[in-house]
Amino acid sequence: MDGQAPAFRTPFAVGLATLALSAGCMTSLLRSSPESVVIAEPTGADNARYIARYTQPQGLDYVKIEAVALATGLDGSGSDPAPSSQRAALLTEMSREKVENPNRVLLSPDTSLVLLRTVLRPGVQEGDRIDVEVRVPARSETKSLRSGWVLAARMSELAALDGIIRSGHVLAIAEGPILVDPSTEEDKAEAVQGRILGGAVATKSRSLGLIIGHEHRSKRMLLEITKAINLRMHIYRGGRKEGVATPKDETFIEIAVHDRYKENVSRMVRVLREVVIDESPAELQHRLTLLESQLLDPLTASKASLRLEAIGTDQAAEILERGAKSSDPEVRFYSAEALAYLDRTSAVEPLVAAAREQRAFRVNALAALSTMDNVLAYEGLRSLLSTSSVETRYGAFRSLWLMNENDPLVSGERMGGQFTYHVLDVEGPPVIHLTRSHRPEIVLFGVGQQLQLPLMLDAGRHILVNGMQGSEITVSKFAAGEEPQKRVVPPTVDAVVRAIVELGGAYPDVVQALQQAKRDGALASRLEVDALPKTGRAYDREAEIGSDDVEALEDADEVDAVEPDAYRVATPLPDLFSGR
Repeated sequence: MDGQAPAFRTPFAVGLATLALSAGCMTSLLRSSPESVVIAEPTGADNARYIARYTQPQGLDYVKIEAVALATGLDGSGSDPAPSSQRAALLTEMSREKVENPNRVLLSPDTSLVLLRTVLRPGVQEGDRIDVEVRVPARSETKSLRSGWVLAARMSELAALDGIIRSGHVLAIAEGPILVDPSTEEDKAEAVQGRILGGAVATKSRSLGLIIGHEHRSKRMLLEITKAINLRMHIYRGGRKEGVATPKDETFIEIAVHDRYKENVSRMVRVLREVVIDESPAELQHRLTLLESQLLDPLTASKASLRLEAIGTDQAAEILERGAKSSDPEVRFYSAEALAYLDRTSAVEPLVAAAREQRAFRVNALAALSTMDNVLAYEGLRSLLSTSSVETRYGAFRSLWLMNENDPLVSGERMGGQFTYHVLDVEGPPVIHLTRSHRPEIVLFGVGQQLQLPLMLDAGRHILVNGMQGSEITVSKFAAGEEPQKRVVPPTVDAVVRAIVELGGAYPDVVQALQQAKRDGALASRLEVDALPKTGRAYDREAEIGSDDVEALEDADEVDAVEPDAYRVATPLPDLFSGR
C-alpha cells in the first residue's frame, strides 16, 4: 500500500477470548509495576502521620488490551484465515460495518487476520498514543506483514466470566502501518510480527488514586488526607486552580495527574503518600532537621529526598540544595532530582553531570530535567546533544521534545503523515537514530550526512534506490497499475529520505533503506535503533569514573555489566524511556 491507508478504515476489529497473545520474539510492551522499586526506610524518631500509613495506591498497574484485526496491503504475502472464533468474530464485525463481500476480502492474498496487543500505563489519558504489537495467529499461512496496514481495531481488556473469557469496554482504537524489522528474512517468524508505533489511541483516561485502609476509614480521615494533598499539589482546569485530590467515597480518593509528573506517575503517587497529615509548625521543624541528616546519608538519601519533595516549601528546597552540593554522588543526585520536580534552578548542573557521567542515574536525570520550566535546564539538555554517547544524545533529544515539542530545535517535520523527521545542526560524530517504540521518528545528529556510492537499496516492495552509476541517486517507484515514477537526488541521507516519502514510502520503507545502506557499507554515519537510556542499571559506590570513561565503555558495548557491590537506583522509574 506504499504507506497509504486503504479505502475502508472502519473500526470493526474486536478483542477475542482466544487471542492469548504470547510475547514470541518481540520485545514486550509489558513492564513490571512501578511500585516494585524498593526505597530504604530512614531510621530515626519520626512519628509523623504520613499518608502512606493509611492508604494504598490504586491504578499503578499496567492493563493489557487486545484485539483481532485485518491487515491489508500485503502484496500477495497474506492468507485466508482458517475457520476459528477469531475469523467468525472478524466477519461479524465486517458485516456489521457493511463491508461488502467480507469473505472475499479475507480470501485475498493481500490481507491477513492479525492479533494486536498493547498495555495501558498508569495515568494514561484519553487521546494518548501507545505502541501496538502485531502478529499472526498460530498456524497462519501468512508469509510476511511487511508493508501492511492494520485497519482500525477496537482494543479491550479480556476477563474470565463463568469460565468464558469476554471482552470489556473499548479502551483504545488501533490503526496504522506495520513496522517489521527490515533485517528479517521473509521466511522467518519475525516477518509475521511487528509494531504500529503510536498506533493505538486511548479512548478513556485511567483512574488513579488512593484507597484508605479498612481500619482507618472515616469521613474525617478522608477529609484530612484530601486537604493535605490539595495543600501540597494543584492543577489548573479551564483557568481555575484545583487540588489534585477528589474524594469519591469514604474509601477512595481520586488523583488527577499533574503535568510535571505525567511521565513519572509512580513518583507523583509516592510523593503524595509522603505528605503528612495535621502537622504543627514545631513538628515540621523537627522533621526537617531529621530529614536533612537522613538526606546526607547515601543509604537513606532517596527516601529523605522524596519526603522533602513532598513538603515542597522553600525550607525543604534549601535542604535539598545543600544535598545537591554533597561530595557523595548518590546524595547529590537524589537531592537534585527532587529539586527538579520542584522546578528549582539548582537542580540543573548536578543532573546534567549525572546524565553525562553516571549511567545508573541517566534515565532519572534526563526525565527530571524534561519536567522543568527553566532556560538553564533547556541549555543543559541541549549541551548533551553533542556528546559521543548515543543514548545520552538521543535521551536529551527526547527530553527536549517533551519539554517543548514546538521548539524549532526538535519540532522537526511530519513526513507524508507517517513519521516525524528531525535534522539537528549539532556538533559531535554523525549519528542517525531510528525508533521502534514510542512514535515513528528519524533523527539525524549532524547535517549533510552522505551516502557512499555505488549503492542499490530497497525501500519497501515498490521503491528502489539506485546509485550504481554517476554521482547521483535515482529513487524509483514501480507498482502494478501505476505509471513508474522517479526522483534524481544528490547522495545525501536527507535527499534520499525525502525522495522515498515523495514517492509514497512509509516509515518502515525508509528504515529498511537506511538499515540496508549501513549493512552494505554505503552509510558511514553511526546508525542506531532505540538507543534509549536503560532503566534498572546499578550504581557502583566503589568505582568512580568520569564522562570520557563512560562514553568509551558505551562505545565498546561494555555498559551493562553489574558489579556485585553495585546498588540499584532507588527512586521511581519514569515512563519517558520505557520503550513502550
